[in-house]
Amino acid sequence: MIESTTDLITAIVLAGGESTRMGKDKALLTLDNETLLSRICLVGQEVATSVYVVSPWIEKYQSILPPGCLKVKEELVLNAKSNAPTIGFAQGLEKVQTEWVLLLACDLTHLSSSQVKQWSRALTTVLPTTMAFLPRNAKGWEALCGFYRRNCLASLNAYINNGGRSFQGWLANHQVAELKLRDRTCLFNCNTPTDWQSATNKIKNASQSDRYTS
Repeated sequence: MIESTTDLITAIVLAGGESTRMGKDKALLTLDNETLLSRICLVGQEVATSVYVVSPWIEKYQSILPPGCLKVKEELVLNAKSNAPTIGFAQGLEKVQTEWVLLLACDLTHLSSSQVKQWSRALTTVLPTTMAFLPRNAKGWEALCGFYRRNCLASLNAYINNGGRSFQGWLANHQVAELKLRDRTCLFNCNTPTDWQSATNKIKNASQSDRYTS
């Protein structure tokens, strides 16, 4: 009998995007005096025994990472300015020893540790033949907010070596279980200044509501 799902989980946080649509580094944006990157690392620490942060420019994030977070210097391929997320994930997976990996983007502003803990408890129901446990939307899988088995690395590397870059293309050839959500706002991520304004307004309104009801 499994005593704790945290014994089976490592978290990988990807912080390798160029933030071109945002116009500034998303990982360094702050909410309640915490950067988005540090916030999502703390969420990962609540459910995982280890948290790895993967980025080509990991040095500039060292001072903001919560204590205990492990750094993975992502190696760029094909002389690119940044890699596809699949490549960063594969390089992070090389470090993992646990059965399950929680993969998170660094800009999930509304994701909470309580939600992730609830999801992790459902891992014991996932069939052994299932490679990933992910939320789904109308366009496909929510690849950067969910769980993968560590043994998917060989398949992912083969896909990348054959020129594949898309998570959707890779996942289409494997068995994936759907992580069903009651509230999908936790999947909101910030790509543009408009997204960021929406996120900050929502969090400010929630904080004001808490003060009025307390």
